[in-house]
Amino acid sequence: MELTALLEKNLDEIVEKSCRQICEVKLKGYTKAGSTMTKQKLANLYKKLIECVKNKELIPMLAYTEKIARDRFNSGYDLYEVQTAINSLEELIWQKIFKHTKPEKLAESLSLVSSILGAGKDNLARTYVSLASKTKASAVNVQNLLHGSESIADVNE
Repeated sequence: MELTALLEKNLDEIVEKSCRQICEVKLKGYTKAGSTMTKQKLANLYKKLIECVKNKELIPMLAYTEKIARDRFNSGYDLYEVQTAINSLEELIWQKIFKHTKPEKLAESLSLVSSILGAGKDNLARTYVSLASKTKASAVNVQNLLHGSESIADVNE
């Protein structure tokens, strides 16, 4: 079966399974969003992957993962949560590819999916780090550190 057709045929099943996996590990951002919203986010990413596979191009995935990074960062998701969600989709896609792809097409199919999602994950991480480095962390009150255990008691009151 051609890779694009395989991905399209299995969209609902893979998104459903991925959503269940994400809900089981209770990633705080996705738990807060709920399963309906999580499924929609996974489906959107999956559809972007299909578009990129169909056209054999990375630019749409790079643009989309930059948007995801900004949206999730601003919504308080941790980077590892978003990476975990993408990894879940990728693993389930690999399983379908191994099960339904002729051996002589395996390398090409796995390479295409992994290259597109890998570039997307890399772009997502770089965008996240860039956003995080622009956010000022709250300052540590050094005075409390210098006063020993008395300052700890003061903080707990």
